[in-house]
Amino acid sequence: APDTMSTTPGPFAISRTFKAPREQVWQAYSEEQHLMRWLGPQSFTITHSQMDRRVGGTFHYGMKGLIGPEMWGKWTFQEIEAPHKLVVLQSFSDAQGGITRHPMAPLWPLQTLASTTLTEDGENTLLTLTWTPFEASELELATFAAAHDSMRIGWTGTFDQFDTYLAGLAQSASS
Repeated sequence: APDTMSTTPGPFAISRTFKAPREQVWQAYSEEQHLMRWLGPQSFTITHSQMDRRVGGTFHYGMKGLIGPEMWGKWTFQEIEAPHKLVVLQSFSDAQGGITRHPMAPLWPLQTLASTTLTEDGENTLLTLTWTPFEASELELATFAAAHDSMRIGWTGTFDQFDTYLAGLAQSASS
């Protein structure tokens, strides 16, 4: 059969095994005081955060890189199944918590659905993130699909930071 191009590209998915128990990974991935210390692209720091962690609640945060303006993001919690699954609607935001377009990619979907599952793997935890455009136009779907490689690079860097953060937690717990 000939290859067929689907008009709806598949979701973006990335997995990583962390050397930490699932409960600890869950806390570091879903609690504000932990997220502030590792979330975001490398060389970015979280400058503001406010979380109301319940279904329908939000996590609103600002981050700043070495150059460029402060950027804002927002999660709206859809599902919270501790310590196994977290589903959020993600969007770029403004300082007031509104939903905005990607500051450098106007055709990026206004909102994306990010589903994270944590699976026990012996003493380690397998984290799987699946990311799909939410209520997106054909152009937004195409923009998202074309960005898979750069998203993989970005998430790999973010997970490197998360790995380092978890190792630091383990070290302080054992000392």
